[in-house]
Amino acid sequence: MTRPEDQLEAPRPSFLGIHSRDMETQILYISSGCREAIGFTPGQMLANQAKGYIYDSFNSAYPTIYQDKAKENEFEDEEGDDDESNAFCIYMNLRTAAGLAVLHKVVTMRADNCVVVVATAFPERPFQDLRELQVQTLDGKLQKMTIDSSTSAVQRGAHQSAGIQGGRAPLYFSRSRQIKAVLVLEHPKAVEIDTEETGRRPTGPLIVFCTSSISRLVDVDNSDIMNYPFMKLVSPEDLLHVSKFFEKLSQSSEVLFETFSLLQRPNVIEGDIFVSDEENQRVVVEALGANVQDGIAILVRKLKVVPPPKRDTMGNYIHSRMHEMTEDNGYQSLCEFISSDANTSEAEGWAQLR
Repeated sequence: MTRPEDQLEAPRPSFLGIHSRDMETQILYISSGCREAIGFTPGQMLANQAKGYIYDSFNSAYPTIYQDKAKENEFEDEEGDDDESNAFCIYMNLRTAAGLAVLHKVVTMRADNCVVVVATAFPERPFQDLRELQVQTLDGKLQKMTIDSSTSAVQRGAHQSAGIQGGRAPLYFSRSRQIKAVLVLEHPKAVEIDTEETGRRPTGPLIVFCTSSISRLVDVDNSDIMNYPFMKLVSPEDLLHVSKFFEKLSQSSEVLFETFSLLQRPNVIEGDIFVSDEENQRVVVEALGANVQDGIAILVRKLKVVPPPKRDTMGNYIHSRMHEMTEDNGYQSLCEFISSDANTSEAEGWAQLR
């Protein structure tokens, strides 16, 4: 079967959005790409309900994807999560300004009280009424969920290993009690990113949105890093590694996964206590990234904190291969996780989002 992604070579209409994580799904941010994808301007969509733009009959059941599982006791840790999923892929028809239905591949990333949406349009696909909301989780238990639009009941099925080529285990999965944050960055193509060793520290892309839970991963406040270069948060030994990840991400329509380290105490505020790279502990994170024409969204999870690496006699950092990733080491693209069959602006108060 031909994948929708392979039918057109030109860049597809796509956009980034953020909506509240509740039954209202109020739109808090929408990128300018929505105009080309569905014909609405950001001003027309802001503050409206995201579920109202879903053409399919399951639109009212859409928010139930992001509901928390019931806690076993009142003392359960609220800052982490166990094997619950926080990244999802959905095929759905979105309503255009002309009242038509256009198929979209929608990747969403769940934060504590908001949801980041990355939507890519497939206008050449004939309309098909999707009566059930079918969701493929991209992390956690790697399961498929089907939500009955009449009852909002969620049916969860375990991920079938037969769907993974070569029987490889998925690289990206949650480990117990992980802390997560979601960031939106400007598109890497909009800035110069070094993918070869130059001896200088790269800067872009800039952070245009970040959930406040970033303060649980590294010692910064999300309000301090708005419009701040993301690469200045990255450990120096991983700068080239992350630059190449962004380069791949900017050229791909797939969801990509990577592991790298952030500085535990990045030097964000001038005049604050300075911690040198040699004394700064590293926070190892797993990152899931999705790209559209006017930005990228990244879901990062904290794995562990490790001491800064040592240098060799030439002053170069010694890599331990702790978080290197190769094509033969379990990388799975989105097309290997799910079937491509359609059946299967600025906003105030971002500092309160987490």
